[in-house]
Amino acid sequence: MISRLDNEFQFSQTALNLRAYRQELLASNIANADTPHFKARDIDFKSSLQTALGQSGNSAGPLELAQTSERHLQGEGGNRFGATVKYRNEYQSSVDGNTVNMDVERAAFAENAIHMEALLTFVRTQFKDLSAAVQP
Repeated sequence: MISRLDNEFQFSQTALNLRAYRQELLASNIANADTPHFKARDIDFKSSLQTALGQSGNSAGPLELAQTSERHLQGEGGNRFGATVKYRNEYQSSVDGNTVNMDVERAAFAENAIHMEALLTFVRTQFKDLSAAVQP
């Protein structure tokens, strides 16, 4: 029974986690708008979600670091949820090398927040439906 509930909410959980990760990246971009040589970063949500759900069609899997000595530390993945973090294209060059465009970042942040709210509303509806089905 619990595994069926897990399967029911797996998509929503993965999508919410990925949206939260994207929100962190966008917030980092905004926070570093005045940092010299900072490069704005973002993820492609659709392809990252497909990868996280195992639907990408790329059977190669993540790359692993080779250890040439037993004293080397284990390499951990640099990206969460299989999301490939990419640098945002520069719209207007700045003197200090910073590529953050505040208009683009604010718009992406607001859009991502709206998508998160919609997804949370959907999850709330799912929980209400499940609780109504369980009630006598």
